[in-house]
Order: sequence, then C-alpha cells, then structure tokens
Amino acid sequence: MIATYRLQLHAGFTFADAEAVVPYLRDLGVTHLYLSPILTAVPGSLHGYDVLDHTRISEALGGHAGFESLAGTARSNGLGLVVDVVPNHMALVPPEHANAPAWELLRNGRESATASWFDVDWDLLGARIGLPVLGEPLEEAISSGQLRLDEYAGEAVVRYHDHVFPVAPGTQGDDVAEVLSRQHYVLAFWRERDDVLNYRRFFDVDSLIAVRVEAEEVFEATHAVLLDLNQQGLVEGFRIDHVDGLADPAGYVARLRERVRPGTAIWVEKILEPGERLPGGWPVEGSTGYDAGRAITAALLDPASAPALSEVWEQTGEPDFDATVHASKTQVYGGMLTPERRRLERVAARALPDADPDRLAEALSALVIAMRVYRTYVRPGTPATPETTTVLAAAGESAAVKHPELKDELGWLVELAMAERPGSEAALEFAVRFGQTCDPVTAKGVEDTAYYRWHRMDALNEVGGDPLLLDHAAPELLHEWAAEQQRERPLSMTGLSTHDSKRSEDVRARLIALAGDAESWVRCAEAFTEAAAGHDVHPADAQLVWQTIAGAGDIGSERLTGYLLKALREAKERTAHVNGDPDYESRVLELAAEATAPGGLKALVDTAVAHNAEAIRAAVLGQKLLALTLPGVADSYQGTEVVNLRLVDPDNRWTADFATMRNRLEGLAVRGPRDLADEKLLLTSRALALRRAMRDSFGEHVEYHPVATETRHVVGFVRGEIAVLVTRAVQRLEAAGGWGDLRLALPEGLWRDEITENLHGGGESRCADVFVDYPVALLRRVHRS
Repeated sequence: MIATYRLQLHAGFTFADAEAVVPYLRDLGVTHLYLSPILTAVPGSLHGYDVLDHTRISEALGGHAGFESLAGTARSNGLGLVVDVVPNHMALVPPEHANAPAWELLRNGRESATASWFDVDWDLLGARIGLPVLGEPLEEAISSGQLRLDEYAGEAVVRYHDHVFPVAPGTQGDDVAEVLSRQHYVLAFWRERDDVLNYRRFFDVDSLIAVRVEAEEVFEATHAVLLDLNQQGLVEGFRIDHVDGLADPAGYVARLRERVRPGTAIWVEKILEPGERLPGGWPVEGSTGYDAGRAITAALLDPASAPALSEVWEQTGEPDFDATVHASKTQVYGGMLTPERRRLERVAARALPDADPDRLAEALSALVIAMRVYRTYVRPGTPATPETTTVLAAAGESAAVKHPELKDELGWLVELAMAERPGSEAALEFAVRFGQTCDPVTAKGVEDTAYYRWHRMDALNEVGGDPLLLDHAAPELLHEWAAEQQRERPLSMTGLSTHDSKRSEDVRARLIALAGDAESWVRCAEAFTEAAAGHDVHPADAQLVWQTIAGAGDIGSERLTGYLLKALREAKERTAHVNGDPDYESRVLELAAEATAPGGLKALVDTAVAHNAEAIRAAVLGQKLLALTLPGVADSYQGTEVVNLRLVDPDNRWTADFATMRNRLEGLAVRGPRDLADEKLLLTSRALALRRAMRDSFGEHVEYHPVATETRHVVGFVRGEIAVLVTRAVQRLEAAGGWGDLRLALPEGLWRDEITENLHGGGESRCADVFVDYPVALLRRVHRS
C-alpha cells in the first residue's frame, strides 16, 4: 500500500460519484480510495459516523450493488479500497426504532437481548435508561399533549414530536404518565441531563450512544458486513475511528486482526501527544498520521519569531497555555461531562469504600485534569505497561503539587488506575473507565476548548498539534520522528488534512509562513486589537479573527460567520453553544465585517499575505512534498492536491471539484503550471508517480538519512534512490541575501528533479542551483557514478 485518498461519502456524493472519479485518482497516482463509513447512517448525514444499522450498506450511498460496482471499477484501474469503521458508538435519534438494538433495549430493558450492546449505568435510576430529550419538563410535555400514546408496526408506542418510544409488553394503558412510569426508560427535560443520563456517549453527544464492542457478540454483529467485504477481497484496509473510546483497544484490534484476511491494513485514529508512542503490542500498521503533521510543521516553522509573537499575544491578558488547558479541562470535566464524572466517582467510591467520597471526588478531578495524554491502556489482569505507569505517576505527582492535602487519595487512585490494588469488580471497572473518561476530558477540554481560547498562533492549534511548538521547532524533530517511524511503524499514515482538521493544511501553511515575518504579524495583531476595542471585543478574539482571515483568504461572509460563531462558542468563555451571548457574538461579527471590507484592516492583512507570497509558496509545497515522501503510507484528503483553504467541519467536508482538478491535471502536461494550485497538483502527481515507480526506495526496510547542509534553511532526506529537499524560514533567508554559495551534500551519482526535470550532480551542490525554479526538489538518482 503506497498512497490513500480520502473521500467523504454522503447522499450528495455516493459510490457512483466516487466511481466516476476513479480514473482521475488513478492518474493522480494514489493506490487506494479511503472511504468514510459506508454502513447505514442517520438520513442526511454528511459524515457517516452516526451509524444506525450495521447490517446494511447505506442505500443513500448506493447500497451493496453500488459498493460492489465501485470496488470493481477501482480494481480495474489498479486501486484498492480502505473503509472507515466506527466501533465505539451508534446513533440514537428519532425515530428511535431506526436503531433496532437500541429499540429492543428501550422496549425490554436490562433483560433485553441487546442489553449487552450498550454501556449503561444500571445502578442509576433503578435499572432504567435516562433519556433527556424533552424540550420541557416531563409534566409540561404530558399536560400540553406533546407526549401521547399511539401505535407503530402494530405495537403501542409513546410519541413526542419526531421521537417514538416503545411500550414494554404488558404495560399498555390509557394514561400517558402511568404508562411512562412503567417503562424501562425515563424521559426527562434536556436540562436535567446531568441527573438522568446514564449511558456512555461519544464525548458529550447524547445522540451517539456508546457500543460495548468488547463483547464478542457485539463485535460480530457490528462487523459482520465489513468483514465479509474484506473476505471477498473488496476491502483491503480498515481505518478505526476513535479507538480511544473503547474499553479495551488492544483487545479490539487483536480480535479484528484475527478476523481479517492476511495482508489487510489496519490503522487506528489515535492522537499522540509529543513524545507519546502508539502501544507497541497493537497489531496495526500504525495511526492515521496526526503525529506526522506535527513533525512536518516542526521542520518548517521558524522559532526565531517566537518572542515577538509571544509578546503581542501576552498583551491580550490571557494566561499561559498550561493554565488555559487546566482551566478548560476543569470546566469540561465539571460541566458538559458531568454524567461521566459522576459515574466515575461512583465507581471509585465503590472501589475505595473506606475513603471519604467528597475528598475522593476532588482527588479524582485533580488526577483526570493532570493527565498529559488522552488516556491510559490498562487491561485488568495484565500488569500496567511502563509507559502507563510513567504517565499515571506523573499525573499523580502533578496533581499532588496543586493539592498536597489530597496526596493519600491521589495515591490510591493512581494504584486503582494501574489496576494494582487488589480486588473488587469495582476496582477493575475503575481502571478501564478511568481511561475512557480521560479521553473525552482531554479531547473536549484541549482540542475543543483551549485551542479556541489560546491564539498565539492558530496554525498549531490542530488535532494532534502542539501550540507550544513555536518555541522549539526545528528540522531535527522531523528527522527524529521519521527515523522512528521508519523503524517502528513504516506503514503508518502520513497526512496533513483530515475530515476533522480545524484548519486545512494550506490555511496552516499560510499562517506558518506569516509567522516568519514577525513585523507583519505584530502589525496585524496590534491593528486588530485596536479595532476590537472599538467593538468591545476581547483582544484574544481579535487574534482569532485576523488569523482566520489571513489563513483562509476571501472565504465569503457566510463561511466566515459560521466558523467564527462555532469557534467562539467552543471556547466557552464569552459565549457558548448553550446559554450564549448573542450580543457579544454580534460584536465579533461586526469586527469581522469591518476586517473584510475594502481598505483598512483588510488591506493590512492582504499586504502581509502578498509580502510573504514566496514564503507561503514554500510552506504549501514543502509540507505537501514531505507528507507524500516521508516513511509511511501517504494520505491525501479530498481536494488537497490543489490549494485548499478550508476550516473546521462542516466547512472542510464540502464536495471537492473533481472536474476542475481533472482538467488542471490534464492541462499540466500541455501548458505547465500557471499558479500555486497547479504547482501543488504537479508536485502531488509527480511524487505519487515516483512512489509507484520506485516502491523499493519507499519500502519498509529502506533507511532514512537526513541530508547534510551548510544552512538551516534546507530540510532534506535521502531514502534509497530518492532525495527530498524543501526550503524553510524563507524570510530570514531573503534578509540574509538569499542562497549565495550555500551548499548541500547529495550521495554520489546523477540526480534528476522529478518536478522540473533538471539534472544535478552528486556530492556538494549549490542550493541556488537546486532551488532555481521551486522552493522544493524531488530528486531521483538516475545514475550512481
């Protein structure tokens, strides 16, 4: 497997639409189509992660026949298929009978045939399932007639707007309140969620109910269709969504590996913090590549500008990043994840019955918030790994510094989390549930809160990113990562954009380039701070506004408004999704309108972008070339083979303009590139063609060697018979007078640049000769002597 291409499927882009673009993707050079989930999802879903029925391929996408046709066309064009798998959760939406296992659970409760499917806290609500779906208190919904008795498929049901709830056998009646009192579920006002919601969710999304895929019968039922497609040879690889949500990720991937055809690729979506590694025992090719994006950014980012950017950000009055993370995680754990927090507290209290419950809850909060990775991986009955021991010990020590009075309780909880304390079923449950709870706290607290508050440099606030990277970015970080990737996980994915990216790769590239021009950056930042004061907008939010406009360009008021509202609400400081502040939001949008009107702020940003055009070009092309040639399977998100200035979902889940890209690709052979989008497309196609033609140079056992240079303005490496060279920190290079006589060293031989077709000799080469046409070079050794 060489290169994957991610396609977002939905009713507006079906299997037939994907089939139509296969020839283009073949010509582009990919080897596998990487499809978003294909099983039946909520009608109208634009992503497919809200699966309703695991037994059927989505009819909205084209059904089984449509999938087989796509697979056949792909195969006849030399391409394979990779499919996204969603093992952690499924949709619980109206009408509830659309989810057959959940319907059975609601109908028959704890004794139902599907009770083992779902992670329900049966000790809460007297073994009933809490459903906080009402728009008003239960009594009002009944008295107003919104809740009413009816029939569905010959059975008694309770209806509430679009919701349909089953009535358990033998509990029928004429009075709604009386019938509801006898059901296996409790209907409640959505504002009562914290007290009644007792099933595990995907993060804080009530409509995505967690599935207990660790149970063998659940695994078999939810994977039967996908495994059958694999056994037929129609699917050659799987991408596992949100593996950190599972009770036993290691056990899941081991079971999956046992059930797939030999040679099937498995990747897990796993966010690795700096210095963290994918657990070594997992039988997978690797991760989906968030860590690759971070390493590439580290190589291209110029830390020389850090003092200036830090100073202008500090003037906003926001706390440092660690304090921001601590406050964000505290708010998330104590607020939106209250049901998960209370459940974990109850399990801890059962496991430690002699401890004071209030002190234990306080210590548990401190420990969860102190975790510096997404989660631990503890399997009851198996000793904790050294990595887990180190992580938990560090979290315990960090929490104890802030809360010395809770040192004993923290020690007990760390032992529980490592599954080292003897005993009870509750103790074993705690070790598992602790990891499952830490994950959403980190995801929602850091990615979806802190990253929307801390705007020193937004290009670094990415899924799997590191906002502090600006302080220590260096090419060596990329080389260290690449050498380890080649050694440990040579088939792990490398990529720059995904369907979950907060900013597409080219938005980030523009900001990376602009950060290298500290003078322009500070000028924009200060101007927006001054303008924000006139709108009574917080200066931190002004930094979000100008960086969004600089990164995304002329995106139009509708997209800009949608993004800014989402970002402000995710920050949960001056407004929010629930109980927000419309007046403040309007003031921010007024600032954005001023900033996108001709002249003034817009002219200032446009000037900064134009002044740094060559640096932007180097960043766009440089990071793409690295992603396509580093150790691993190169992954491209739809439409990112050309310049792509998209923001977080739903903006980045648009349907790519394949017709235009196909015309561009065909035109390149005739007229050559006309703009940066053409250059990126040319680079992508040439890099992918080279990977297919020279598989040995990109193989699992080829060594990775950094290229020796006389300058910090070049990042390069050699793998087999290919060499890759990119330019970094363009502004400082230009300020120093350009390349001059600076040199780099290539292995002996004659090298041809696959982008320009220029020839270069081995040994010492002048950088000015290598980078004469482009700020990047993709070299192939055509003769060794």
